[in-house]
Amino acid sequence: MQRSLLSFFLLSFLLITGCTAPRAIINSGKVTAQGQFKAGLNFGGNIATEPISQLDDITKSAVNAITKKDSIYYDEQIDVFAKGLTAYALDPVGPTFDFYVRYGLAPRVDVGYKFASGAHVFDAMYQFLGPIGTPENPGEGSLYGSVGLQYTGQKANLPGRALLNKLEPVLDFYATRRDLVIPLIFSKSFGPEEEIGNISWGVVYNHTFIKYGFDPGNIFTKYADRVTKVEAVREKNNFASYGAFVNGKIGFRYVYLLPALTMYYQNYGTYKVLGGQKHSFSGMTFIPSLGIQVNIGRNTKTAPPRRRY
Repeated sequence: MQRSLLSFFLLSFLLITGCTAPRAIINSGKVTAQGQFKAGLNFGGNIATEPISQLDDITKSAVNAITKKDSIYYDEQIDVFAKGLTAYALDPVGPTFDFYVRYGLAPRVDVGYKFASGAHVFDAMYQFLGPIGTPENPGEGSLYGSVGLQYTGQKANLPGRALLNKLEPVLDFYATRRDLVIPLIFSKSFGPEEEIGNISWGVVYNHTFIKYGFDPGNIFTKYADRVTKVEAVREKNNFASYGAFVNGKIGFRYVYLLPALTMYYQNYGTYKVLGGQKHSFSGMTFIPSLGIQVNIGRNTKTAPPRRRY
């Protein structure tokens, strides 16, 4: 059983080459206490309806046939490939893995770093609601609220299991993206200062800036007796995503289990591909995850005293 679990986690890690945008919300409304650290890891998946529908049109036989050709004439199949590559870069589908560390910078502010599916992620949270104590020195109240800002920059890599890596050199496709995520989080504590855990919920806004292009050297168009090379495409675009989430934390003081579900809707917009074609994309994204979190260090500062009646 242990060997099977190890094999599953190793396989999941090796398959994470698609640089899935790290948009899962696992934090609670309570920030890390000043001077303390949190560290953890998460396993999950990015399930996006639009890229999945586009990838369904790409078959193994068609990909193998085109990669064996020295010269290729532009046709409907090339358009299907270009459309699928673009859709995947907008919202990569696949398993996700990340590990992170957070530090309590000030009484109501913490900062974090995350290495997520090959991407570097930086964020900060500000707690505007609820106490700022610890289980050893609890404050008054059990409802928390915070707002955050997260930045991610990454290059879109294409996974072999979706056959897209074989198409990348043929169409000479590339893409880079930058994501800004702003979550508004509320949580209810289980026990004093989330000693036993919490339940969290809220809304999240994400804005993605993407640059992409195609620069194939061996794809041609034929007009009567004239053969010309397909023109390169270099474009940039941006789109907004609107989401909601629910997550939990279950454990005691130092070690916790974190289940979470984040959902987004986005209209990705219209994108130019090869042959002067343009395609529009929109759809839902579901991001389930399960993680483990460890609290490190102990805050010796005393929280504001509780009121006594």
